[in-house]
Amino acid sequence: VQLQASGGGLVQAGGSLRLSCTMTGSILKHYAMAWFRQAPGKEREVVATINYRGGATYYPDFVKGRFTISRDNANDMVFLQMNSLKSEDTAVYYCAARDGLSSRQPVDYHYWGQGTQVTVSS
Repeated sequence: VQLQASGGGLVQAGGSLRLSCTMTGSILKHYAMAWFRQAPGKEREVVATINYRGGATYYPDFVKGRFTISRDNANDMVFLQMNSLKSEDTAVYYCAARDGLSSRQPVDYHYWGQGTQVTVSS
């Protein structure tokens, strides 16, 4: 199983970005998916999860109302729409897959993408 994340870049505060993650080597619909991020000197933290059917999502308070996770099982892709970006959202963003129920813990995920850099300028 391989995950390829894309869509990161440099954006001004208040702007938007849409991250994409493509799965190859397996079928996305069998996996719970998540986006995590990691800023320099900080631990990896969850920003969104979605169950394998796409019906249940989770967002921590610091992104709730600004970020939206979605999935396209037919095309083996998952997305993270990020709006109203803030400088504190600057980090490397990772997509991750888990064979089972959704989880908020990085250690529970079996497969990881390579990360895509998001930089928000203030």
